[in-house]
Amino acid sequence: MAKKIVLAYSGGLDTSVILKWLKETYKAEIIAFAADLGQGEELDTVEERAKKTGAKKVYIDDLREEFVRDFVFPMLRGNAIYETGYLLGTSIARPLIAKRQIEIARKEKAEYIAHGATGKGNDQVRFELTAYALMPNIKIIAPWREWNFKSRTDLIDYAKKHKIPVPVTKDKPYSSDRNLLHISYEGGILEDITKEPPEDIFQITISPQNAPDKPEYIEVEFKAGDPIAINGKKMKPHILLDTLNKIGGRNGIGRDDIVENRFVGMKSRGVYETPGGTIIHKARRALEAITLDREVLRIKDSLMPKYAELIYYGFWFSPERELLQQFIDTASKNVEGKVRLKLYKGNVIIAGRESKKSLYMEKMATFEKDDVYNQKDAEGFIKLNALRLRIRAMLDI
Repeated sequence: MAKKIVLAYSGGLDTSVILKWLKETYKAEIIAFAADLGQGEELDTVEERAKKTGAKKVYIDDLREEFVRDFVFPMLRGNAIYETGYLLGTSIARPLIAKRQIEIARKEKAEYIAHGATGKGNDQVRFELTAYALMPNIKIIAPWREWNFKSRTDLIDYAKKHKIPVPVTKDKPYSSDRNLLHISYEGGILEDITKEPPEDIFQITISPQNAPDKPEYIEVEFKAGDPIAINGKKMKPHILLDTLNKIGGRNGIGRDDIVENRFVGMKSRGVYETPGGTIIHKARRALEAITLDREVLRIKDSLMPKYAELIYYGFWFSPERELLQQFIDTASKNVEGKVRLKLYKGNVIIAGRESKKSLYMEKMATFEKDDVYNQKDAEGFIKLNALRLRIRAMLDI
């Protein structure tokens, strides 16, 4: 009986070549699996191309709602940002893709799975940590760690030789990854960090300087830490994020150019478009500022780098991430209300916020006359906090 291999297949250069290579090298039955996470028309020809390249069976699963509801929104509750600004758009997609890949492997009684991640990158770790966490005895094939190809140029040549249709050329060799949270670009011309990314690579955001000269105002409503409505209209999570992508995109919001530290140790440049995620993050932080207790917010913020690192490294299905998530979700219960935002040429500006759970009291904070705060109380407060400083100074004297 022929081996069965479930391949995480995007239809891009790497996985298109991998499908053919697996079939030739392993003499196996290839089951191609593509996850619809919001790539749009990129998936239109995936089934046809996979079968033409040699796939026995093709799964194209619409995972958009699950992706945003069970992965993106829980992550955004944690305000997860990796290093200097990466909103983890690719990182958070990998555990869901691998989870579904394992489900298909069980269904098809396949003992192997395969992926197109390189031996230099983070995705190999993310895919495989998830796979082992969910199916400890699964066998994994990572062609980039096995074959003799040395570069994507080699893959393009192989694809031409075998007449495999791929969306990459030697003239435009960078790769991209798209889902409902973001689009990332890396490799090729972007490896020269001294140069600005070319304008024509961007797909969902207009250049800030070409964005409208008039600001656009929107209102985002939250409940238990998650956005639930835009301008009073309630939406399912994936519809809401897609809508914010369009709104943010036309206002030039969400572009970032980052050099980040990969898990394997090297630095890598990534260029990102994350319009909807940027808006949600900024709005949510404004709401947290009025609804969370000071010390809860400080503890939550202190845990954010570790939480973001766990997601970036691929430990979504780990006990430590799940433990942190419980704290984050508990802390987010009172994060509800509305935030008014002014979107203007790449900027997300807070234009107002309100919440029934707000801890902000105008009569307490005012500089005008009040009858709720005795300013004389501050004298004792200051003296108690100064006590250790005074003692040290006394010793010096």
